[in-house]
Amino acid sequence: SIDDRNDVTTSNTSSSGQLHPLPADLACAVVLGLGFVLGFLGNIAVIVLKPNLQHVSPVTQRFVLNLAVLDLLCVLTQPLWIYNVLFSWTLGLEACKFLTYLTDFSLNGSLMTVTLLSVQRYLVVVKQLNTLHLFGTDRLLVLLWIASFIASIPGCVIQQLTLDRQKTYCTLQPSTEAATGMLIEETTVGFIALFVVVFSYICIYRKVNRAAFFNNPQTTRLVSSIIVTLFVLYGPYLVTNILSVTAVSLQIKGLQEFCRNSSNIVGSLVLFNSSLNPLLYIFTSCNFCKCSENLNSSGRNSVFSQRQTNITTTDAV
Repeated sequence: SIDDRNDVTTSNTSSSGQLHPLPADLACAVVLGLGFVLGFLGNIAVIVLKPNLQHVSPVTQRFVLNLAVLDLLCVLTQPLWIYNVLFSWTLGLEACKFLTYLTDFSLNGSLMTVTLLSVQRYLVVVKQLNTLHLFGTDRLLVLLWIASFIASIPGCVIQQLTLDRQKTYCTLQPSTEAATGMLIEETTVGFIALFVVVFSYICIYRKVNRAAFFNNPQTTRLVSSIIVTLFVLYGPYLVTNILSVTAVSLQIKGLQEFCRNSSNIVGSLVLFNSSLNPLLYIFTSCNFCKCSENLNSSGRNSVFSQRQTNITTTDAV
């Protein structure tokens, strides 16, 4: 309740009047700090060293590097979000909106890139098509960046400075009509992307396991790690958005308070996803390439080999 919140505020205030962070704020800061270290080193390594990228197709190389650039941009915003969680925001409304725009842009672009990667792997491994390559990688990336720029505008406009527990926060006010509409749109797009990724990798898993080499534990681990990570890190954020919209629509004060208290921690999990992407999508590319090589070899020896296209092994991922 609000009274309980005030009691917590009083207990976390020193005799000098300085407010100490709550345990939830500290946990959020730890997640963001760990994500910054892992994400900065991991994405820099991908951009500079390009591990394993020489073994995959040019399409995948461009997608992977684009993902690393966007994730690095997201990671670089995390120190300021740590500052926002632990201390009172003193950088002004313009800096708050700009930080929000950079974060939303990088997250939107990263999610779109992950979705395109899953679609590309699905088309090549399952359907034996090279459609995205024929469409043009540069064209796809330009469209992706434009879509990310446009999709990030509403969050930047709605973001405000809010006074809570004697601190000023750079945060979203979900009780407004514009914010509710943005959350609905954001959640819908998130669930669609999640569905596309899960559907694509499940189909890839089933296609690989029906090939001549049968159950491949390595492929199972790769597919499972991608799907589980998305659900664990993105799922709570999307569910919280749904609960927030429900609470505002039905005027459920307790649920609104719960969503406000949960917003920082679920948001930090989404940001942490940008730190894990190098492990999930860079260092697994060669393994998908090997799976596709075995799959294509099996297909050439089957009665359906006449349907094979001239896709090379490296075009598989």
